[in-house]
Amino acid sequence: MNADFPVVLDACVLANQRVSDLLLRLAETPRLYLPHWSERILEETGRTLLEKLGWPEELVTYRREQLVAHFPEALVEGYEPIESCVTNDPKDRHVLAAAIRARCEVVVTFNLKDFPESALEPWGVQALHPSKFLANLYSLNGGLVGQRLLEIRANLGRPVPSII
Repeated sequence: MNADFPVVLDACVLANQRVSDLLLRLAETPRLYLPHWSERILEETGRTLLEKLGWPEELVTYRREQLVAHFPEALVEGYEPIESCVTNDPKDRHVLAAAIRARCEVVVTFNLKDFPESALEPWGVQALHPSKFLANLYSLNGGLVGQRLLEIRANLGRPVPSII
């Protein structure tokens, strides 16, 4: 089963290695959704990994290259003119604009306060916490979500509940 439901992943989600690992695995064949991000989201992710989480620059570069290589269709361009039309938190207007441009109905973010419903509703977009989005994906195909969790567990050598 391949799902073609487009979703924007915010930088805070992409920078969280464990959450993004699971989300990106669920976007691989057979995918449960189509991930999207902008160049600006990727830059913000890189800055967070480098400056806040202390990743080596080579690893940040490698991760970005892998995101682009594995999901070439994810990049959203041409959203900049929309930024002046949205009313959510100014530092995250580019995220909502990218979602509108890519015709995404969902932005997955930890920063729900930056995406008030009053700013999203006119555009038909909703912001979901990663746990809520993952719960939705589980209801769509719990077997695949479970399989991906077991793959992560095998890679990490830890029980499933401790990785999320």
